[in-house]
Amino acid sequence: MLTTLAVANYRSINQLVVPLARLNLITGPNGSGKSNLYRALRLLAETAQGGVVNALAREGGLSSTFWAGPEVISRRMKLGEVDVHASVRQETKRLRLGFAGEDFSYAIALGLPIPGRTQFNLDPQIKHESIWAGPFYRPASELVERKGPMVRARDGRNWQVLAQHTPLFDSLFDQVGSLQASPEVLQLRESIRGWRFYDHFRTDPQAPARQPQLGTRTPVLHHDGRDLAAALQTIIEVGNPEALHAAISDAFPGAGLKIECVPGGHFYIEFYQEGLLRPLSAAELSDGTLRYLLLVAALLTPRPPSMMVLNEPETSLHPDLLPALARLIISASQHTQVWVVSHARRLIAALQQDADCNCIVLEKNLGQTDVVGQRLLDQPAWHWPDK
Repeated sequence: MLTTLAVANYRSINQLVVPLARLNLITGPNGSGKSNLYRALRLLAETAQGGVVNALAREGGLSSTFWAGPEVISRRMKLGEVDVHASVRQETKRLRLGFAGEDFSYAIALGLPIPGRTQFNLDPQIKHESIWAGPFYRPASELVERKGPMVRARDGRNWQVLAQHTPLFDSLFDQVGSLQASPEVLQLRESIRGWRFYDHFRTDPQAPARQPQLGTRTPVLHHDGRDLAAALQTIIEVGNPEALHAAISDAFPGAGLKIECVPGGHFYIEFYQEGLLRPLSAAELSDGTLRYLLLVAALLTPRPPSMMVLNEPETSLHPDLLPALARLIISASQHTQVWVVSHARRLIAALQQDADCNCIVLEKNLGQTDVVGQRLLDQPAWHWPDK
């Protein structure tokens, strides 16, 4: 489980360090920075997929994602005693992302290339990476360090150079094959690759989830929900069918679900509702009902990930469904670390009924995303390894 997330110099986030728990609720007004915090987490996930540079390029290049305000917002600026103004920069401009975990922790710093050395002037370069043991960084706890093209790993009380010509656009996690002397890299990469993000469920008439699909055993629902029927049938056969039927009954009293297989191996959904003489197919379901079934399939996965992130899961759902969804999320958080990014009051209130819900309310002050009520001493202990 992650215990801390740290982000610096990314869009509206100048410096942010947030504590994490088993169930995390990220909320706040529109424009407060919820989406930026979510996107920062996705960028961290891209490091293990080899796609962090391309992901930043899709955002317009690293320079367009940098925090646009002053390096430091002084107390007098916050009080309105002086106008917000730039000052002489004290540190090299870097986008920094990191997290602390119970076993291993990780941080990465990205910067712009030196002008004139490459035509790829918008592509960020990885300037520094670090993996250390435990939740708090100390030089003595560092296990793997990457500075520019050189990677070294701790060998007892000494350091062993593992690579000297690592491409500046490749992460440590892209070099696992040549870093066999450091199993922490492989272990952490596989852990990050296990994170699941659900934010693009389609429910339009042409949505893949509405069409019969060739059925294969599916313990993990695809991020766009294309294999919904197979995922639900997998839960029925090798997962927790009682929890599945309870989740449907909780939201739709008297309703039931059955997965049929037609000749040729295609699966399709039959959704039974009280008062109807025939079941409804996925193509006939309302957007909200289909989306709820997609969330049920994701949260009741027979193969729980180390972390699952739901971005605005309330979209298309009737407010009356949100308490049932909250109960499902709380139940899933017993088996996996869950993030929920939401501004739906009813969902927020229902999730906060759980004593272990870690509610992080964001606000924006002078363009900068902050955690409401978090003072300097309230932040988790965090130190960037490259400083």
